[in-house]
Amino acid sequence: MSSAERRPQQAQLPRGGRAAHNVASVGAMKLGCIADDFTGATDLANNLVRAGMRVVQAMGVPRQSLDAEADAVVVALKSRTLPVNEAVAQSLAALKWLQAQGAQQIYFKYCSTFDSTAQGNIGPVTEALMQALGSDFTIATPAFPDNQRTVFKGHLFVGDVLLNESGMQNHPLTPMTDANLVRVLQGQCRRQVGLIDYKVVAQGEAAIRTRIDQLRAQGVGLAIVDAISNDDLLRLGPALKNMLLVTAGSGVAISLPANFGITPSSMASALPEAEGLQAVVSGSCSLATNRQVLAFIKAGLPARSVDPLQVAAGVDVVAQMLDWAKPLLGQGPVLIYSSADSNAVKAVQAQLGVEEAGALLERTLAAIARGLVDVGVRQLVLAGGETSGACVQALNITQMKIGPQIDPGVPWCHAQTDAAPQGGLHLTLKSGNFGTDDFFIKAFARLV
Repeated sequence: MSSAERRPQQAQLPRGGRAAHNVASVGAMKLGCIADDFTGATDLANNLVRAGMRVVQAMGVPRQSLDAEADAVVVALKSRTLPVNEAVAQSLAALKWLQAQGAQQIYFKYCSTFDSTAQGNIGPVTEALMQALGSDFTIATPAFPDNQRTVFKGHLFVGDVLLNESGMQNHPLTPMTDANLVRVLQGQCRRQVGLIDYKVVAQGEAAIRTRIDQLRAQGVGLAIVDAISNDDLLRLGPALKNMLLVTAGSGVAISLPANFGITPSSMASALPEAEGLQAVVSGSCSLATNRQVLAFIKAGLPARSVDPLQVAAGVDVVAQMLDWAKPLLGQGPVLIYSSADSNAVKAVQAQLGVEEAGALLERTLAAIARGLVDVGVRQLVLAGGETSGACVQALNITQMKIGPQIDPGVPWCHAQTDAAPQGGLHLTLKSGNFGTDDFFIKAFARLV
């Protein structure tokens, strides 16, 4: 391993001295993270908090000081499905800001189902970050065993089935039809992609470092890493201690805080006391979220579906939904959703077009979320990456403190926002594929 890779990256401050939007002081931040969507960002932050780090999540590249000191900052972007050049530009802007805050290591976080198209954006963003950091090697693994995501011989499994048999082959934006991650990533990268397989990982830090040196000597720049258990991730962590750039899903995050001498602490997840009305806004069409919607309805709780064709026809669906919800909110949580099975989604896309259908629903759900908060909702569950991003932007949320876990990869958070000026807003951003069937029901009990 080269000397450059063996020592932590030292941040270079912008010309003119100390940055005005510093976290606390240069060097205070240990881990600087870039996530390609908002729910994925909280997924990563959740694992870092569980491992003892104080974490702040920023929505987009910050333009001002963060609200609290942090061991790690996760910059959440909406770059997963952007054109490649835009995703790269946003990621490099996030990197520049994190370096200016003194980040010692950079973590590029993507989905545990490796969501991407044939062109990217995982590969192009990774290579752009490598070039900017002067790094000639990094790893890639979306493994997250706590959420049934494992990598074996370079192939990604969701539960007991391969990625391309899990339902992800029908994803409306990033259909995943190949479970061989070496092949998928190689199709997106100029650098050669290799594999660190489970036999090496099982032998621990020294064997992993040796394998990295072998791959580097062969001209390999990126390597998919097998992991079938949390123990594999914990063995991998020490081998990444001085790597300038780590790319992964959120699973690897459980092993990184220890590299900075940090141990788990309940204080890392402390949030203000929760109050106010409760609601769920769901735009995900994943199998997991569809089951969660069904469980909520079967429990006899109030739920209402948004019809995108009515929205397209000019019906004031936002007003309809808010009028329906207002008299019910005092009795407990309500659910407003546009989730549907893949056939229903395809039917809507056929009439409106893929991009217009998605954008239309995002704008509508975001307006509904803002309206719910305006009438007193202070505990808000958002489901779906694109939906969460649109809603957070509509609520003018720029930073969140990460709190306790509801389910693996999904924590409660707290944000100060002009939409909820007294006491702020508790919210959770749930990735579509995450959470047990009763997630929408049990989430609010976790705040009591």
